[in-house]
Amino acid sequence: MMTILVTGATGTIGGAVVRQLAKRGVPVKALTRNPDRADLPAGVEVVAGDLTRPGELPLTGVTAVFLVAVLGAEDPATHVAAFLEHAHDLRKVVYLSSSAVTFERPGSYEEHQDAERVIEQSGVVWTHVRPGEFMSNKLIWARDVKAGDVVRAPFPDAVGAPVHEDDVAEVVVHALLDEGHGGKAYTLSGPEALTHRQQAEAFARGLGRPIGFERLTYGQARAALIRHEGLPWDVAEYLMGYMAQHNEEPAVVTPDFEQVTGRRGRTLAEWAADHAAALT
Repeated sequence: MMTILVTGATGTIGGAVVRQLAKRGVPVKALTRNPDRADLPAGVEVVAGDLTRPGELPLTGVTAVFLVAVLGAEDPATHVAAFLEHAHDLRKVVYLSSSAVTFERPGSYEEHQDAERVIEQSGVVWTHVRPGEFMSNKLIWARDVKAGDVVRAPFPDAVGAPVHEDDVAEVVVHALLDEGHGGKAYTLSGPEALTHRQQAEAFARGLGRPIGFERLTYGQARAALIRHEGLPWDVAEYLMGYMAQHNEEPAVVTPDFEQVTGRRGRTLAEWAADHAAALT
């Protein structure tokens, strides 16, 4: 019988993976640094652990894993390698990578690509799941949407194709449970390529009320990320660079989600409806 470990189980994607596995009645071990604060479905086995200390992880009997990278560490690939060395019973790895690897986006893909190579060379059955921008990133607009029914953002005509976190998790679950996904890398986008203005319109459809759009300059938007979201300067600058890139290189809709699941992905309007409590 397969024993599945989900790392990053309280994160955006890891939490969605745990919920979908639990809904299917699949036993799952949910790994988190803070089990006492884990808000996960009843019946899920929550275990404490830190991927930077793989020797302390409860890996005996674990045959499949949803693995996230320890990004921001000095060398994330070394942590992946150490995890694999300690997981003696492991047969399948589904790794949360990034579409930056597919498109070789400098400064964004190198750490994930190194981790992918370590996994591929380990001898396990592997699948890489490479999402682009998460729809959940749009929560940076929540403050203005709640306060004034407006999206304030730079680059009104920048085109993105954000993907719903539940869609990413759905592909992960297919790769964990089904045959035929070994040795494949899935690049995931949402089902629509939308400008920032159109994304505000999608919010309006999902929330059932008018949502306006107000253009910010690059500097105004960066300052808002730092002042209102509490982001460090370098993180805010990274996000601004990502948006600026979409302004020059529009995101594209990929077919991988539909090919794996047989259906169209969730739209940004659906995501806004799903997260109405955070936007109202």
